[in-house]
Amino acid sequence: MRVATRTALIVAMSLASLASVAQAQSRQVPGADQDGPLLFKDAVIHPVSSPMIEQGWMLVEDGRISAIGGGELPRGTRSRVINLNGRHVYPGLVAADSLLGLSETGAVDVTHDYDEQGSITPEARAVVAINPDSDIIPVTRQAGILTALVVPSGGRLPGKAAAIRLDGWTWEDLAIEGDAGLVIEWPGTERSGWGRRGGGGGATNSGADRNIEELNRTFDEAQAWLNARQADPALPLDSRWAAMAPAIEGTQPVFIKASTAGQIATAVAWAKGRNLDAVIVGGEEADRVANILIEADVPVVVRGTHRYPVARHEAVDEPHTLPRRLRDLGVRFCIAPRDRPAHLRNLPHHAATAVANGLTPDEGLRSITIDAAEIIGVGDRLGSLEPGKAATFIVTNGDPLEMTTQVEQAYIDGRAVELESRQSELRDKYREKYTRQGRIAS
Repeated sequence: MRVATRTALIVAMSLASLASVAQAQSRQVPGADQDGPLLFKDAVIHPVSSPMIEQGWMLVEDGRISAIGGGELPRGTRSRVINLNGRHVYPGLVAADSLLGLSETGAVDVTHDYDEQGSITPEARAVVAINPDSDIIPVTRQAGILTALVVPSGGRLPGKAAAIRLDGWTWEDLAIEGDAGLVIEWPGTERSGWGRRGGGGGATNSGADRNIEELNRTFDEAQAWLNARQADPALPLDSRWAAMAPAIEGTQPVFIKASTAGQIATAVAWAKGRNLDAVIVGGEEADRVANILIEADVPVVVRGTHRYPVARHEAVDEPHTLPRRLRDLGVRFCIAPRDRPAHLRNLPHHAATAVANGLTPDEGLRSITIDAAEIIGVGDRLGSLEPGKAATFIVTNGDPLEMTTQVEQAYIDGRAVELESRQSELRDKYREKYTRQGRIAS
């Protein structure tokens, strides 16, 4: 009886887990391929990389922007005309750090695919674990975010990040850059916590030294294998070291997660010593080592403005003013949300907070469009509205940094994508309830 009971319990738990995963499958259908040229007219176009265009138009062909301008419409092109009636057109927003598609529900372990077993797993590719049917993707897309960098987590070297578009049937459809760069979790080098003094003056610890030594051994072994493989192409493949080759050769960035001044300083020095193309992700104390970042030309992905200060003696608005301080110091940066995947939709609100605390509106918009795209390595294709770039853009009724603005249309590579989500369905459900009760107007 005990065996039968345990078996029944295991089956029940398995079914419950499967049910929770099944409920997390979005019902939205991916957009159909563009079937001919599209000419968008009568729009306020915000290219980001150039001044705003009143009464603008934009021609989209084969998933790319072929022409953009204002005034008289282009002639000689057979296209379907879409009148936007004065609506605003912006490039799709870019989330430069996320777990999108790798984690669905925090309380259900079976939906967590961001952490591989082991500490050194450079061969682990986040892109193949992404769930294209994640219910969080439509919610994020509804906020105007059409591109995201998906970053694995856990361990010292957790694997490869991926740049994805937020629409597609499979992970292959989503992938813009399946191997966007190597991810490193930089060890803590200072006393941490709210009792710590800022400024990077804390004591180093032996645990951090051992972790850095482990990273050095890993890169040395990878370099030795690459040298041996170059000398003897018949050498058996080692997937770990092969995955590190683009980073070592400088053809892919290394995304280093580091927050404190000490972490950032040691990480930049280490990367510079190995000729790696580093990007700091986190950067809560990046302004304190700005000279180091500028000298090495290392950009920072600022993870969120909605957080507590790094130490109890700091000003309460310290997180809100960090982007402005980095700008004033001359550090290249973009803004990414610090939130869980379900709250990635708050990205424009993080940028808006930075604008309310010193950035100009144009700088705030750039921090989640072209600056973010360039830092994660896709700026040649995304992040601004220019001829030759992907037709990935949103149509809104106002400034996307304003909370009252609605994203009314979205296009990814010229494909119109759905903006409904589980949240909008629940909104409509309860709006109908209160309409029937006469509590709101129909």
